[in-house]
Amino acid sequence: MSESAPETTSSAADGAAETGPQLRAVGVTIDCADPERIADFWQAALGFAKRVGNGRPYITLSEGGGSSRMLNHLTIQRVPEAKTAKLRAHLDLFTGDMGTEVARLVALGASVLVPAAEETAGHLGFRATVMADPEGSEFCVVSR
Repeated sequence: MSESAPETTSSAADGAAETGPQLRAVGVTIDCADPERIADFWQAALGFAKRVGNGRPYITLSEGGGSSRMLNHLTIQRVPEAKTAKLRAHLDLFTGDMGTEVARLVALGASVLVPAAEETAGHLGFRATVMADPEGSEFCVVSR
């Protein structure tokens, strides 16, 4: 017979019992060689207003003053090693106008790796254009 997971968890910060996840937002970190260049791209791409750090090794982009976005912040981190393979995780950016958004991101320095198929919808009825930021980190622009 196996044991089941407990219904409540204990908070390490205050020792109080809590029920379920207490997560409020998501922060993502992207590794790169040139934090200034990649931060410039993602700041324009996502429209984040606040920028903190000098790229040695971090720059963090956010709304500043709190945000209603699920993506609370994006941190750009300088690392010594180059990207050598496809990323195992990536951002999906949702839009109502695939063509306009892909063109805007290309103008900012992104490249299209795999265009969205016009005639078929993919997973859950969504279509995705696979793109890469200026250093080759993959992300998708997704629409219905």
